[in-house]
Amino acid sequence: MNSTDSPLAVAVDIGGTFTDIALHDASSGRIWRAKTPSVPSDPSQAFLTGIRLALADAGQAAPSLERVLHGTTVATNMILEGKGAKAALVTTAGFRHVLTIGRQDIPRRANYLAWVKPPRPVPASRVLEVKERIGAGGVVLEPLDEASVDAAAAQCRKLGVEAVAVCLLHSFANPAHERKVADMLRARLLGVAVTTSSDVLPVVREYERSLATVFNAVVMPGVSTYVSRLEKRLLDEHVSAPLLLMQSNGGVAGAATIRRAPALTALSGPAAGVVGARDVAAACGIGDIITVDIGGTSADICLIKNGRIALTQQGHVGEWPLPLPMVDMVTIGAGGGSIARVDGGTLTVGPQSAGADPGPAAYGRGGRQATVTDAHVILGHLPAKLLGGRMALDLEAAARVIDSEVATPLGLDRAAAARGILSILDHNMVGAVRIVSVERGHDPRDFTLVPFGGAGPLHGCSLAALLGITRVLVPPAPGVLCADGLLAADLKAEFSRTLPKAGTVDIETARKIFAELTAQADDWLTAEKVAPEDRQQSKVAMLRYHGQGGEVPIQWVDDAAGVEAAFAAAHKGLYGFTLDLAVELVTLRVEATGRMPAPPRPMLAKGTGAEPRGRFPVDFDSGVTGVPLYDRTTLGAGDTIAGPAIVSQLDATTVVLPGWTGEVHPSGAILLTTK
Repeated sequence: MNSTDSPLAVAVDIGGTFTDIALHDASSGRIWRAKTPSVPSDPSQAFLTGIRLALADAGQAAPSLERVLHGTTVATNMILEGKGAKAALVTTAGFRHVLTIGRQDIPRRANYLAWVKPPRPVPASRVLEVKERIGAGGVVLEPLDEASVDAAAAQCRKLGVEAVAVCLLHSFANPAHERKVADMLRARLLGVAVTTSSDVLPVVREYERSLATVFNAVVMPGVSTYVSRLEKRLLDEHVSAPLLLMQSNGGVAGAATIRRAPALTALSGPAAGVVGARDVAAACGIGDIITVDIGGTSADICLIKNGRIALTQQGHVGEWPLPLPMVDMVTIGAGGGSIARVDGGTLTVGPQSAGADPGPAAYGRGGRQATVTDAHVILGHLPAKLLGGRMALDLEAAARVIDSEVATPLGLDRAAAARGILSILDHNMVGAVRIVSVERGHDPRDFTLVPFGGAGPLHGCSLAALLGITRVLVPPAPGVLCADGLLAADLKAEFSRTLPKAGTVDIETARKIFAELTAQADDWLTAEKVAPEDRQQSKVAMLRYHGQGGEVPIQWVDDAAGVEAAFAAAHKGLYGFTLDLAVELVTLRVEATGRMPAPPRPMLAKGTGAEPRGRFPVDFDSGVTGVPLYDRTTLGAGDTIAGPAIVSQLDATTVVLPGWTGEVHPSGAILLTTK
């Protein structure tokens, strides 16, 4: 896992519509990229197809690979679609209905008079109780009754469960009972996956802790099977390289870690794109960015300040809170496949998507609903063929669905209907950008917008204009940036523990807990075969004012007064005020990083002037205009492009609106600016 390894690495990111591949040769810095349709029924097919495409393009053989990195949505899809394993929850007697009660929160945009709690991932009929009790400080109040564990195991067999989550009260303060229960269940339920909250999330709040453990159990059999299938396919190709999978925290981990805690991969795909965007922006000397990853189904928005990717433990997957450390971002149903429909005279766009099959009508696979991609085709934003000429667009099919589904019902002409679809999508994304910026004390005008994903650069200028942003950075390969981000990702893991009792900052207690967490981190880094010189650890504390229900993270300083001062500054920066109340230390976290070799980024040769390969009619708000179409592969450093213009490449298309000017940076990125 160090820089002396052979230089060839491949990264595969599987999305809802396309699978993106990046093959990197560290010795030369050269990158070969490929894109292939995803196979929802068996994602591993697209995984292998993509690797073969990239290797063929590079003239390399599969056995020469020394690192295989992968971003997957398998766990996320299982949670969202309710297609995971049949699981049971074993909990402390008297707490059977923790999942059912949940929280009083109502989704942000829901009608509070009509909203109904979604069905729990584990119904009460599969929540089993064991007799035991540990107090808030970790003291055993009631010994574990092993007969009740035997009864729970017998009931699991009767129910035919495939996985069991064990979450006992206050196990974060003392995991002894929980571990004993897990050992007994494993011995009595052979072939059944068993996971504990003390392994997944040993922190306070039983509802969130129970939910995270349940989801880990629900996805464990499926993810384990998927990872094993990938490893077998790689072995069949004579690839002996380690398989590293992307996590939601923006780092990668080995297959053994993911098998034990597969919930760590939920929302991992978007995290890879954020890492890639930061890497591209850093090459241009830019540290403050807002990333907008627009794929076929969703848009993921993240704010990065001073080059630092913030983590949150208040993330959600669908309607469910998932308090595992993850990149702080907002996701909405807005993408190239988002369906536009007229309901009651009102045009809506998303969150439903045409997906990969059949996809937009313009893809020629039988799609019969109008989508964002169809609107772009109608307005002339996309070339006649995509994927380097391998995929022809069907203009007539796009026109039919725009007419029948949007234009005719609204009494609009075709172009006006298409522009309306794109405008609604842009305004939906503006709302999400404001959540990560304005609502957290940042002015989006102080940031550079980085659009990526297959549809991102199509919306970069229009979205920036709505936000008042005057600079847009289009990465060298925006459509496969998630794959590039995998290449730039480090090995990463977090080790957290809630104090037995929240209270004043006790440095000695904190030092003891940090020492234990640091030892766990060292063991993990050793298991991942990280060289000592490539190891890095940081300490984080979660604090709150007495009486508050949520914590604020700060970087740990080994001094009580310094900790409280850092918390006060962080609280004021986030909320705009401080309180004259006691400060409580709640949870401690060690973030372990195994630094991977940074992929060298070769500089572009100086350009000789941008020359369009033709002119094509494009429909703007001001009317139809003939605009130049540039092939991005012909652009060199320093070349400039004046809008309006279209820039085409294998993985994405960039629309440069009137009034915007683009310049190619030596790193390969295009910087678009306007006054």
